[in-house]
Order: sequence, then structure tokens, then C-alpha cells
Amino acid sequence: MRIALVFDDLIQFGGAERLLLALHEIWPAAPVYTSVASKRWQAVCTKLGITLKTSFLQYFPFAVKLNRFYSCLLLHTLAFESFDFSEFDVVLSVSSRYAHGIITKATTTHVCYMNSPGRMFWEPFSYFEHEKYGRLHKLLLPMLSHLRVWDYAAAQRVDHFIANSRLPHARVAKYYKRQSKIIYPFVEDYVHGVSADAGYFLVISRLLPWKRVDIAVKAFAELELPLKIVGEGPDKARLVRMAAPNIEFLGYVSDRVKCVLLQKCRAVVVTQYEDFGLVPLEAMLFGKPVIAYGKGGVLETVIPGKTGTFFVPQDVTALVQALQRFDASVYNRWGCIAQAEKFSKAAFKKQMKDFMNRVYLELP
Repeated sequence: MRIALVFDDLIQFGGAERLLLALHEIWPAAPVYTSVASKRWQAVCTKLGITLKTSFLQYFPFAVKLNRFYSCLLLHTLAFESFDFSEFDVVLSVSSRYAHGIITKATTTHVCYMNSPGRMFWEPFSYFEHEKYGRLHKLLLPMLSHLRVWDYAAAQRVDHFIANSRLPHARVAKYYKRQSKIIYPFVEDYVHGVSADAGYFLVISRLLPWKRVDIAVKAFAELELPLKIVGEGPDKARLVRMAAPNIEFLGYVSDRVKCVLLQKCRAVVVTQYEDFGLVPLEAMLFGKPVIAYGKGGVLETVIPGKTGTFFVPQDVTALVQALQRFDASVYNRWGCIAQAEKFSKAAFKKQMKDFMNRVYLELP
């Protein structure tokens, strides 16, 4: 089976990118096609022996830094439609925006692992609500309307959809009128280490407005509880300005340092509305409970009263009340670990390999 992998862009290092690397472990000979790759990712691909294929956007000025701007010019739709997959039997795209928009010949099967249909296309009001320029979507409405038309048409070219959880599964059905199979992402199998409670709470997140880390900053400032925040992003400066002395920003940290922080924290706080979200699973893998906004993917991973608790609505008052009720002694470390281990990398790789093999054998 000659297979190619396709990904939106290789700029960040997050859950979706780890998933791509796991897929490449299954099919190490598969080249990876993407719109733009940072120098760091180019080095990673060279080190891992990944054949990397980038689009014409790679040669644009400041391609990585201006990637989002070029997206507004509709260039990514052209970038993915420009790739040639005629030599492959199967193409597997991992998409949150554009990667599923590739064009394949009739005898090539296209499977899309959909993290979520592009939220900026289909849910612009909620997507842009907490941006610095919150009403930007009104200026972009003509472009977004065009992208929705393109996105729907592109989705009809996909032969099989896989969704990463129930919410993307529902969006694929609603926006694309297509069915999908759910295969959950995985949590990395870190060494658990010795659990401790150093008294602080932990947030691990990219610092973007829609992640709503500001809720945690305000809640912990009000309660004067110790909070450590791991992550970088364009919202960092605003968050630092509103933070109290009991809140520490650690920026980007290595996996080793992150593991130590998870081992010693009291609990992990999740403020965002994620389609799935790996941070709650990482917390539970280290035996730590989760205090999370009770909507989205956490409803499929966190067990209330056993591995964590939820707060609703997504505001400071609800989180403050959840923190005041929180009792770490209620949660059993091994129960948290057992729940996280259900979402193992081995299970993910087996399900993906079985699905792709079945698709390939069904080819005429």
C-alpha cells in the first residue's frame, strides 16, 4: 500500500502534531505533505527520516510568521489543491482547516482524520469572540462564506472520515452531511514517577484568547491560590498584566520539566472548550485530578467525582466556586491513571492501522 500523509501546517508542537508523528511511526515510508513547515520542523523531519513536501507557500516572505494572514487570502485552499498524489493508493489527511481539501484521482482513496471542521469557517462568532479584534469576523464574512462553500465541496471528495471525538463527529455530520468513525487521540506514555502535592495548581495551554486562560488568572488572583501556567502565545502579555504575584508564567517547557510539574501539582485546571484535549489525560496519567470547563471533549475523558470535576458556565465565578469546593483527597491516584491509560498510543495505532488496511482491501 503506497500511502501519503497530509497535514495543515507544521509550525506548532501540540497534540495534532504528535498524532501525525504517531501515524508516521505506523507508515515510516509515507511522505508528509503540508502547506508550510518551520525550520524547527524541517530539522525534526530530517532527524526522523521523514520526506517532507511543502507547498508554494513555503517560499512566501515570512511564511511561518504570516501563515494566518496568508490563510485570509485563501491561499491555503490553492496550496493543498496543487499537490499531486497520483502515485499513491491511499492518502491520509489530518485536518482542522485545509488538509482535507486535496484532490486525488478516482483510484486513490482519501481518508481524513478530522480534528474538527474549520471553526473559523463554520462557527466564526464563537471563534473570534475573544480575539483582540473581536469583530474581525464581520469584516471577513465574504471570505468566510467562500471558504464554507469550498470546505463543503472539499469534504465531498473525501472517501472516509475519522473524527477524533463525538463533537467533531457531530460537526462532520451537520456541516458536511457525512458520517465518520470515532478514533480517539492518545496520551503519550510518560513515566509516571512519584506523585507529590506541592500545593500549586497547573495550567498547560497555548496562550490564545479563545483558550480562556484569563478565567484561571482572575480566579486564582481572587482566591490567592498558587498557580503555574505553562505555555506561550499571543495572549501572554495581556494575561501577565492581569496576574497577581501568586501566579507564575513558565513559558514553554520541555517534556521532562512538564512531567515534573505534573507530578508535583495539586490539580490541573482546564478553562478551554476543546473538541477533545490531551491535557486532562496527561494530568490523569500522573494521577492528578482535573478541574475543567464542563463542555466538549473533557466529557469523554474525565469522570466527575473520580478523576475530576467540572465548572459551568465558562466564567470566573464558576471556576472560583469549583476551586472552593475542590478536595484533592477525594480523588484516587490509581483511578486517574487507569482512566488515562484507556487512551494509549498503542490502542490508537492499532485502530488506525486496522481501519486503513480495511479501506485498502476494499479498493476495487
